[in-house]
Amino acid sequence: MESKRYEWPDNIRGFTLISMIFYHAVWDIVYLFDVEWTWFQSGLAYLWQQSICWTFIFLSGFCWSFGRNKMRRGIIVFLAGMVVSLVTVIAMPGSLILFGVLTFLGTAMLVMILLEPLCRKGKPLIGFAVSLLLFLLLRNINDGNLGFEAAEVMAVPKELYANDVSTFLGFPKKGFFSTDYFSFFPWFFLFQAGYFGYRIAKEREWLRFLKGSQIPVLGTVGKHSLVVYLIHQPVVYGVLYVFFYFV
Repeated sequence: MESKRYEWPDNIRGFTLISMIFYHAVWDIVYLFDVEWTWFQSGLAYLWQQSICWTFIFLSGFCWSFGRNKMRRGIIVFLAGMVVSLVTVIAMPGSLILFGVLTFLGTAMLVMILLEPLCRKGKPLIGFAVSLLLFLLLRNINDGNLGFEAAEVMAVPKELYANDVSTFLGFPKKGFFSTDYFSFFPWFFLFQAGYFGYRIAKEREWLRFLKGSQIPVLGTVGKHSLVVYLIHQPVVYGVLYVFFYFV
């Protein structure tokens, strides 16, 4: 079982988390402190947000095979997501987080434990291609369509968008609201593409290229990604609150 520490995934994860911190800071400025910034509704801002999501989820799937206690890791991440949701329900109902990224990642880590015996029977390259294709095909199901972004293939039956279970799966019920919504589908297929990406890298002996020097700050942030994620928003909000109080 793979248990080595690879520096480059930590560096990339750290860079992505820092990018996320800046994105959330801008989000707070625009939506919580009512500063008008039209650029934040532009396609470039959306691309920035999506680059964070895609990288973080794919990398999480890639790194799933590292370490020994996958169930413990999955449960911790899932519970952390539940704590985040509970805190927003109590303290910030206007910025509610339900079925956020940590809840999704914890679920994906646990589900992957069940699916790995089956996934290992297939060829990694085929698994990667199928997973990525399914992710692209299902990317718009939260909005009621099959397809990717502006390319809509067909409408999804409205009957599927029924309740909390369907919302968790990717078919949000009427009136559902969350400032951080990552449903199981389609995102699990991007996570799974990362898993197969790891299998390809291992099969072709590319993992050695992931060894190297830890970049200051990036590597440290990447190593402690869960803690950084949990504390970054209160810290960012607190700093901004003090800033706007005195400005």
